[in-house]
Amino acid sequence: MNSVSTEVAASWEQLAQPASLREVMARFATGVTVLSVGGEHVHGMTANAFTSVSLDPPTVLCCVAHSAVMHGAIRAAGHFGVSIMGAGQESLARFFADKKRPLGPEQFSGVDWAPGPRTGAPLLHGALAWLECELSTAYDVGDHSLFVGTVVGTGRGGDADGLLFFDGAFQRAVSSR
Repeated sequence: MNSVSTEVAASWEQLAQPASLREVMARFATGVTVLSVGGEHVHGMTANAFTSVSLDPPTVLCCVAHSAVMHGAIRAAGHFGVSIMGAGQESLARFFADKKRPLGPEQFSGVDWAPGPRTGAPLLHGALAWLECELSTAYDVGDHSLFVGTVVGTGRGGDADGLLFFDGAFQRAVSSR
């Protein structure tokens, strides 16, 4: 056995534990988004478990804990918005990640946003880009659901730097534009 395989074998058991998985996944840089739902179940939530799935048809997915308010909001509304955060929006990302913030429409008081034209989901001004999605399916996996959405609308903001989450902290992704 070489030194790399010895190191992997020695740490293998740790990977099966939630704390170890969190530690390992912190080494994977992710973009930062704010998911939102409008209408009767208005809610916003910072999420970094988001990715594109398909270009044809245009499809994305996000992962939301069963215990999160957003979980019930997406299921009830059948749609969601996504604001892709810029580096200058760390304070908004922190706000929508704070479990102590007000719920319902009050959480958007003082936040610059507009309702998405297709879903009514709050889309945050200053974001690098926006998507509006109709929920197409959901998969329960462990303590989360994977919400798969068909993209029904998109928009672009400026060409600012992106906001990343890496090693347990917000970071700046420098734009090449």
